[in-house]
Amino acid sequence: MLFPIVWTQRVLNYRADACGMVVRALKDCKLASMGQPVTVVERHASQRGVVRFEANRSITGMGHLHYASAADAAEDTPPDLLARTLFERGGIDGIHINSNIITIDLAKGADAEGIKEVIESLFLHYRS
Repeated sequence: MLFPIVWTQRVLNYRADACGMVVRALKDCKLASMGQPVTVVERHASQRGVVRFEANRSITGMGHLHYASAADAAEDTPPDLLARTLFERGGIDGIHINSNIITIDLAKGADAEGIKEVIESLFLHYRS
């Protein structure tokens, strides 16, 4: 069980351990898990070969991004990382990301199997 910490100067040197006891020295802290998982809902569009994924987290803020290939995802931003990872999976002709909506143009004959799991696991930094 984890306890929230208010990050003020007064409590920076404390953390709550699994038993709820206050322990000194935050720098030695190794928490078992942290954060909330990204959940994704898969929806098939009316256009054949297009799949839309809705995440419970914004990925681009309010911006629109389109990727025709992994070469278009050259930066180290979260949307670029997601696009590169999806293109490495294969079977994708294009990706459009707008906030929390990821629209994928599948290659001819490809399916969307496993894409949802890639998106969900990509941004889960803290695992138990």
